[in-house]
Amino acid sequence: MSTLVDIVLPVFLVIGFGYLVRWRRLLDDGAVDGLMRFAQSVAIPCLLFLAIARLDLSAEFDLALLGSFYTGAVSGFTAGLLGARLLFGRPWPDAVAFGFVTLFSNSLLLGLPITERAFGPDALAGNYAIISIHAPICYAIGITAMEIARAQGAGPWDTLRQITRAMTRNMLVLAIAAGFVVNLMHVPLPGVLVEALTLLGRAALPTALFALGGVLYLYRPEGDLRIVTYLCLISLFVHPAITWGLGLALGLNVDQFRSAIVTAASAPGINAYIFANLYGVGKRVAATTVLVATGLSILTVWGWLAMLAAFGY
Repeated sequence: MSTLVDIVLPVFLVIGFGYLVRWRRLLDDGAVDGLMRFAQSVAIPCLLFLAIARLDLSAEFDLALLGSFYTGAVSGFTAGLLGARLLFGRPWPDAVAFGFVTLFSNSLLLGLPITERAFGPDALAGNYAIISIHAPICYAIGITAMEIARAQGAGPWDTLRQITRAMTRNMLVLAIAAGFVVNLMHVPLPGVLVEALTLLGRAALPTALFALGGVLYLYRPEGDLRIVTYLCLISLFVHPAITWGLGLALGLNVDQFRSAIVTAASAPGINAYIFANLYGVGKRVAATTVLVATGLSILTVWGWLAMLAAFGY
C-alpha cells in the first residue's frame, strides 16, 4: 500500500488537479491546450534532447531491452487490430485505430514520472532508450497499416512520404534526432545552454501531467464499452506480461527490466486519440479507452510495481 501512496498516487493526483481545475472552469479549453502544447512542443523536447545527448548509447541502447518492450507493443497492436476486426466486426480502418491504442503506451507522461518516483532519476536510462524510438516506430506502424487498410490506391512511395511528413512535423522526434546528432558527433554544449534547457525540462512532466488531466476532462465515456474493456486488458496486462517474459528470457538487468515493465504497463497516451482523430475513425472508443485505462492504471501500475518488488526488482 505504501507504494501506491508514495509513488503512484502523487502522479495521478497531479492529473486529478488538472481535471478538477478544468471541471471547475478555473482554466478554459484554450488554456489547457496551451499548457499541453508547451509541454509537448517545448518542455518535453528539451528534456528528451538533453537525455539523449547525454545517454551512454553503447550501454543503454540495448537490443534485448528494446526487443522485450517492442515485441510486447507490436503484439498488443496485432491483438487490438485483429480483435476489433474478428471479435467485434469493426471495419479495417477502425481496427487499425484500435490497434494503435494498444500500441502507444504513455511512455512520457506516465512511464517516466512513475519510474523516477519509484526508482530514482538514475534509473531512467532504459526509459529514455525506449522513448527515443517510440514515436517513430509507433507512427510508422500505425500510418503504414492505416494506408493499407484504407486502400485508396496509394503506392509505397506515397505511403513513405506520409510517414516521413508525420515524423518531420513532430517536435519530439526532431528533439530526439538532434540529441542523437549531438551524442554521436560528440558536439560540446555550452554550459549556459544546458542550464536553460534543464530549467525548461524540469517543467515538462508536472506541466504535461496537469494538462493531461484537463484534456481528459473533455472526453466522455462513450462508444462500445466491450471494445474499450478489451483494449484496456491488452494495454494494461498483455503488453507488460509479454515484456516481462521476454525480459526474463533475454536477461535484462535490474534497471532495464524496471524501465521496460513500468513503460509497458502505462495506459495508452493521448497520441492514441490524436491518431484516431487524424484519420477520423474510432475516435469515441480511442478517447474512452485513454480515459478509462488512465484511471485503471492507478491500481494496475501499483500491481506491477508490487510484482517487481516481490521478484527482487
